[in-house]
Amino acid sequence: MQLNLIAAWAGILLGFVSGLVLGLFFQHENWLGGYTSFKRRLYRLAHISFFGLGAVNLLFYFTALRLPSAGPVLVVASWAFIVGAISMPICCLLMAHFPRTHPLFTVPVLSLLLGGILTLALLIHVAHGRDFQPGPTAGPVPVTNQVSLIRYP
Repeated sequence: MQLNLIAAWAGILLGFVSGLVLGLFFQHENWLGGYTSFKRRLYRLAHISFFGLGAVNLLFYFTALRLPSAGPVLVVASWAFIVGAISMPICCLLMAHFPRTHPLFTVPVLSLLLGGILTLALLIHVAHGRDFQPGPTAGPVPVTNQVSLIRYP
């Protein structure tokens, strides 16, 4: 699942970079056909998908850490989120310039749906099993070895 963590931070970084690039031109009223143009909206969607799908990969990474094992279902879900994060901005930019490529959007959408469904199914399955550990219990942490930092004469 380390790849999801890398994909998360790469997506966030690409979101910053694409925001920088978009920010260099946004003041031009007719850039990419104007603010409400189809092309410009898809550029903005590609930009925000870097952040959104980076966050999804980050959440998946932390979810996977809490699960007891990395079985094949978890591996498929992991790759589905990575494929979705890579293919979504690419599809947005392709469609911005070649509107007839809109069927390609099925790749990121189905990939992300698959990742989400598998993750939820796995969480439900594991939550009903004995090996599920939901995390640290609430309440004070027991102190086993106190060291006094105050020195008395």
